[in-house]
Amino acid sequence: MNPSTLIGMVAGLAVLASVLFWSAEDPALFINLPGLAIVVGGTLAATFISFPLGEVLRVFRLFGTVVRNEKLYTERDISELVRISRLWIDGDLAAVERALESVRNPFLRSGVQLVIELNPEEDIMDFMEWRIARLRAREHAEAQLFRVMASFAPAFGMIGTLVGLINMMFLLDSGSMDVIGQQLALALMTTFYGILLANLIFRPVAVKLERRTEQRIILMRMVMQGISMMCKKRSPSLMRETLKSFVASYDDEIRDVRAPAPAASTTKARATTRESARNA
Repeated sequence: MNPSTLIGMVAGLAVLASVLFWSAEDPALFINLPGLAIVVGGTLAATFISFPLGEVLRVFRLFGTVVRNEKLYTERDISELVRISRLWIDGDLAAVERALESVRNPFLRSGVQLVIELNPEEDIMDFMEWRIARLRAREHAEAQLFRVMASFAPAFGMIGTLVGLINMMFLLDSGSMDVIGQQLALALMTTFYGILLANLIFRPVAVKLERRTEQRIILMRMVMQGISMMCKKRSPSLMRETLKSFVASYDDEIRDVRAPAPAASTTKARATTRESARNA
């Protein structure tokens, strides 16, 4: 399981449980099955109306993607690109084709295949850009589905609240504050459910999917750069260092924060030297 997802789920449930335990006289009062049915059922119904059936049915698979600790195998892709590039520079086409059979990244495999078929670099880059754009569009639509669900859930929570308030109005003639208060609490529960589902499940899943897409596109850009360097027959060592820069993390691109600051005596000596030069 993805560690950050697990931490978020446990923390969310722990906070919710502690709030209900310490603030409510009876935590069971927060269980309102009709209100939950209005929020969940209404959200799903509106989602089915808004999106094609195939996209909605992928919701459960996408939940699994968020929960699962998905690996990108960046180092493996870099090593395969460098190894194949070295064979390509040596002119061993048969070895390149054999190495290509063991490549598991389909984006990398198709790019190398186009190179060894001697397609123009510009055409290869256009094709790979199209693949990236297609992936971005598809996964943006998947994240957008959860963002739409996050907007539907509070709305149906308000609908449930309105239904509860209407029921409460019919009880005003009874004059019993206990009954009125109970109905008002039940009416507000649907809003609580809608806001909780939107901000603890749907919107975080959408953000997680968007972040996953960004990481996958960075990897595809890295592969694309390697294919471009392979077309130009650049040095494999240069390719390795270039591709590593795509996934490296830097605190500062222009200043090494780990470098020691100049000593006070050295700074004073430099200032004295500059002053002497001006006086001269």
